[in-house]
Amino acid sequence: MVSSAAYAKPLSRFAKPVLLPASIAAIAYAAYTGRANGAELARKFFTGPGSKSRMVALLMVLVNWKSLPLAWTVRIFNTMISHLLVRPFHELGPEALFHPIISQTHVTLLEVDYNVHKSNSTYFADLDVSRSHLASHLFARGIRALGNNEATRLVKDPSDPTMPARGRFGVSLGAVQCSFKRELKPYQRYEMWTRVLSWDRKWLYLVTHFVEAGAVKPRSWDNPKNFGPTRAAEGKPEDWERKIHASAVSKYVFKIGRLTVHPAIVIGASGLLPERPEGWVSTDSSGMVTPAEPVVGNTDEAHKNEEEVTGWDWTRIEKERLKGLEFAQNFAALDGLIGQFDGGEDGALGRFGLG
Repeated sequence: MVSSAAYAKPLSRFAKPVLLPASIAAIAYAAYTGRANGAELARKFFTGPGSKSRMVALLMVLVNWKSLPLAWTVRIFNTMISHLLVRPFHELGPEALFHPIISQTHVTLLEVDYNVHKSNSTYFADLDVSRSHLASHLFARGIRALGNNEATRLVKDPSDPTMPARGRFGVSLGAVQCSFKRELKPYQRYEMWTRVLSWDRKWLYLVTHFVEAGAVKPRSWDNPKNFGPTRAAEGKPEDWERKIHASAVSKYVFKIGRLTVHPAIVIGASGLLPERPEGWVSTDSSGMVTPAEPVVGNTDEAHKNEEEVTGWDWTRIEKERLKGLEFAQNFAALDGLIGQFDGGEDGALGRFGLG
């Protein structure tokens, strides 16, 4: 774990979209002119012949940077490096398991379709980044433990319970469903509120709401560091409905090699599950791995006392999980659509190129 003293702040939301394109522009211009002197290069770039055109081009890059080639990769790796390698791991308990993480961004010109609003397909790239923030932050300790499973022995080999499961740890996206409510206009700012919805024996379900920027403020922040203003009054879902542009449900599966890992193992290893008195048993015929220890989650006295204070014991966690599972099961039922594919048994309309 990185200490607070060693903590280096990630690029701010303003610096990041400026530094990356500006650096690319400077490198490209240096390569084009064959000059490497920094001060001279900057002077020529901003004052030399054609400087106005270059500045306009740079401005367009700055305000549309997240849609540039490889920008998606940079955004994803920034979230994982920031939460897994730079930031200190959180010390939160079960009370924070269903809390959202808020990601801010805006609609770029390259995301706009012929209806002059954010194209439906571009929502999914933003979802990738928002989900990465949540998973990398909330489950950082569990991901680190499973990534080193041979040493931590968190998951056992079903064929030999005395040995740890071997293989590369990975997180895979199983499906995404998005419901669009209101359009997002060019350069309009918005927020993505992503949280854990539920989980079952295989899938971890996440829900994301695309919300008007600044329209909703949380009651508090889990981290002692202040991430922004909060609200004092209670709110109801109908109060926020007009501020939501879209809602999406995604499902993740955790793997060690070819072995599917029960989501509760990752959640518990991240310190987010309370004690379950009756314990769990291990694998079934499908090879699904369930926690094998009698107790999963936080079992020390400090966390037991915390559960008494916060009220987030196993009963409350399970109640929240089952409430979310009502929506998740309808989403999971879509997997059955694969059985509706008939291979054009009665014919097909034609074959057309995608451009």
